[in-house]
Formats: sequence, C-alpha cells, structure tokens
Amino acid sequence: MFGISIPDFIVLLGYFAGITYLGFWTRKKIKTSGDFFMANRRFGKWLMMAQAFGTGTHTDQPVSVAGASYTTGISGIWYQWLWLFSTPFYWIISPIYRRLRYVTMADFFKERYGTGMAIFYTLVGLIYFSMNIGLMLKGTGVAIEGLTGGMLPERATIFIATLLFMAYGLAGGLIAAVFTDAVQAVLILVLSFMLIPFALIEAGGFQTIKAGLPPEMFHLVAPQEITPFFVAMIVINGLVGVVVQPHHMAIGGSSKTEIASRIGWCYGNFVKRFATVGWAFTGVFAAFLYPGLGFSDRELAFGMIAKNLLPVGFVGLMIAAMLAAVMSTCDAFMVHSSALFTRNLYLPFINPRASDRLQLKIGRLSAIFVVISGICFAFYFPSVVDGLMQLWKVTAYLGVAFWMGVMWPRANRYGAMASALIMAAIAIYTGNVLHWSLAYQIALYIPAGFLAMVVFSLITPPEAGERLHKFYTLLRTPVGQENKLREAGIEIVLEGESQATESRSRRSWLERWLASPVSDDLILPELLSGRKRISWRRHRTDLLGFAVAMGWVAVIIFMVYGLVRL
Repeated sequence: MFGISIPDFIVLLGYFAGITYLGFWTRKKIKTSGDFFMANRRFGKWLMMAQAFGTGTHTDQPVSVAGASYTTGISGIWYQWLWLFSTPFYWIISPIYRRLRYVTMADFFKERYGTGMAIFYTLVGLIYFSMNIGLMLKGTGVAIEGLTGGMLPERATIFIATLLFMAYGLAGGLIAAVFTDAVQAVLILVLSFMLIPFALIEAGGFQTIKAGLPPEMFHLVAPQEITPFFVAMIVINGLVGVVVQPHHMAIGGSSKTEIASRIGWCYGNFVKRFATVGWAFTGVFAAFLYPGLGFSDRELAFGMIAKNLLPVGFVGLMIAAMLAAVMSTCDAFMVHSSALFTRNLYLPFINPRASDRLQLKIGRLSAIFVVISGICFAFYFPSVVDGLMQLWKVTAYLGVAFWMGVMWPRANRYGAMASALIMAAIAIYTGNVLHWSLAYQIALYIPAGFLAMVVFSLITPPEAGERLHKFYTLLRTPVGQENKLREAGIEIVLEGESQATESRSRRSWLERWLASPVSDDLILPELLSGRKRISWRRHRTDLLGFAVAMGWVAVIIFMVYGLVRL
C-alpha cells in the first residue's frame, strides 16, 4: 500500500489521528487574534524550547544535509551548521524581541523606520514564508518518494502534509503549532538518529565505513564546495540575516518571561545543532552502502537508505517523523504569515477599524493564500539546496537594518532601504551576470550593506526623536514592568500574560547564577555608546549567558571532530 507495509500504514494513520486531535483540542484556547498570532505570550521555558526546535527543524534540512554529506562527506553538516555560531547570539537577541512587545517583525520596521520600511518588509516576509513552506514540502516529498520507491510521489506527499497542518493550524493558531511541536520534536529526534544503528550493522561497523571511503569524507571542511572560505561566509551571512527571519518575533516574543525566551530560543536551537550530526553521518553512511548517486540526485540519499535498511513498522515511523518535521514548521509559518498580512497590510491600509473577530478571520484566510503560494514554490525549485541559498541571501538584505537599528540610534529609514537595495543589487549582478559563487557574493554585499547604512543615514535626516524615545524605552523596560510604559504614555502592542522574572528564591540555580545582581540592562542597545556604559555587573546576564552558549558550540564541534577521528 503506497510502497509500505500494512503495519507501517497503521503507524502512520495513528500519527495522523493523534496530531490532528491535539491540534484541534487547542482550538478552545483561541479567543482573540492575540491568542491566534502570539499565544497571548503564555509559554514557559519548555514550550519555548519545543517551539524553537520544532519550528526551526524541517524535513528539507536532513534531506539537504544528508545529500551534501553523500558527496562531500561530513562537511555537508555546514549546510545547517551555518547557524551554529549564531546560536549563542540568540541568548542576547531574544529579550530584545520580548521587550519590544511587537507581534510581527514588520512591527519592528514600522516603529523603528516608518511605514514604508514596514510595507517593504511585509512583502519580503510573505515571499520568505511562501518560499520556505515550498522548500520544506519539497524536501519532504523528495525523501518520502525515495523511501516508498516512488509509490508515494512527491506531489501526493506535499498535498497530504498540507491538508493536515492547515486543518489544525487554522483551528488552533500558534497554540496548536507549539503544542504539536512539543510532540513532534520527539519524532524529529527519532528521525535524526534512527538510521545510524541500522547502517552500522549493515556496513559491519564504523571502521569498515571509514576504510571504504576517501579520507576527505571525514574532514569537517572539504577541498571543494564546502571550503573554509565558504563556511566563514555563510556563517557571517547567517548571523546578519537570522535576526529578521519573520517567525523569530514569535519565537522570541511569545514567552511569559525574558528568561524563558532566552533559554527557549537558544537551547531549543542547540538541540537542533545536535540533531544535525545524525543527518550528516546518515549521508556519509549512505555513500558507503549505496554509491552511485550523481550530484543532481544526491538528495535521494536519505530516503534511499531508509527504504533499504528499516524493518517493518519502522518505515511508518520514519514517514511519520518526516511529516512531523515539516508540519511542525509549516503550521507555525502559516500562522506567522497570517499575522504579517493581517496586522501590517490589512489593518493599516484596508480596514483600520476591523474588529478583533474580523482580524482573526482575515488571518485564517490569508494563511491559506500563503500556503498555496508555498506549494507553487515547491514545484519551482530544482533542488532543496538551491532554494536554501536563495533564502540565505533574502534575509541578509534586511538584517543590517535590524542590527544597526538596535545598536545605533542614528540609523534611519534611508540607510535601511539603501542597504537592502544595494545588497540585493550586488547579489543579483554578481550571481546572475558575473556568476560568482555564493561565498564571494556574500564577501562583497555584506560590507557594502553596512557601509550603505552608515553613509545614507549620516547624509539624510535622522528619525524623529519621539519615535526613537519610544523604541529605546521599550528596550530598557524589562518584561513585567509594563506599568512603567503605561505611566509614560507608551503604547504596548500586545502585553499578553507577561510576568516579571521570578524572585531569586524561586529561580533555578542556573538562572540565579546567570542573573545580573544590579540591573536588567541589555548590551546590544548600548554597544555603540562607549565602554563606560558596558560593565560586567550591569550586563552579566547577557555576557555570562553568551559565554556559556559559546562553550556549547565548542563542545559540539569537538564532539563531531572526535567522532570522525575514531
């Protein structure tokens, strides 16, 4: 039946029934648009971790990493590890999203740079969501088609997964997305490591695999495609662009407290960095066991090794895990895109007087349109990796405006727009006309973007003092102290169930160790203010938490290095 056994089919139906029931069960929690778009900021640390891991992990990633590792070796891991060095920055960035109390990333551009930049970002963000949904669906379709020997075609998988996540996502919004993410995160981890023991048994052990492949297959960098220069450039590009990915306002801002936001976003993503190791080794093992796939077909490696090695019952579990990986992200992206359209296009320009009930309805309708656009993108991209590279560039174009907007009060809308357009123009010209590789494109357009931001901001009028005062007051007011904002006459976009940091006696030992003893100041808004404003005592939470996270980066890298040197 569809290329799988009856027991596998039963496992798959059980997953469909359970996850759909859980999604619809959350519908009763949706009372307002704030519930639908942002879960009314009610999540604690564990659900925030589930959201960060589930939303940030999808089937196109193991497909692309395993495919790249099939041809280049363990260095294919960098197709997802480009975010590894960015992960410690999430500890510093997440409380910025939480303190701004916005609902969408376009709210950031509106409040910091004005309506024009908000419209520009909204359009880019909607395209980003459509492209990403398309890539995720394509990656899942390719993998399951290989797993079922073509009996379940790519397009059929895409339509099945789409119907499922739309059904419960439209019903329960972000709450449904995050509750199902918590369950699906377990399946994603199963997906990441399930094939490894079967591959080792089939091959006769790791040493046999290592002896049967070229030595460069076990290097963390490769002489071609994934060179040290390529790795350095995509890491820099990822750090610049990650801050404006449209779903990150919810991932950083839907928690009750700042510490829940920090732990959830930073360490939820560290779980993903660990899972990536399984994807890379799966690709290398596939190269040993089933050689012969060409470069254009390498993304079939993940599904092929699963089809050949998994016993009855495990195939259904693998398909369920693949669908879990894509649905856990697509449902969230669908909700985030609906918030972007409703709050930043429909409400200000089409119907400013729309009731909250109508906003909820419009949000659900716009989500359907974005998903349909995503399906079109799924059939457009020739490969998952090709699509990933396009997404990497799109986010970087606007990332400069975020970093400079937080750190440099003189940054203005003219500099923000100029940096985005100049970076895009450079990428298009060097990529499509000069045919430069991605790494060389990044080496030119990133510094050009920062230079354009500085130059155009200095030669044009600054932003209004009132706008800057409101923006930086939000950044300096910790979560749980919203009364200070109300007393100052500053509008709170969505307060939700915000809570102040718990008393020291109720915090865990880790939270007490990380907490600054004298203030809750954030380091990024003061970074360009001079050394006198930066201190260990005032910024201990930022600095110590960042140092600990960098330590985890080193641990993960040395762990993989140790494994490949066995």
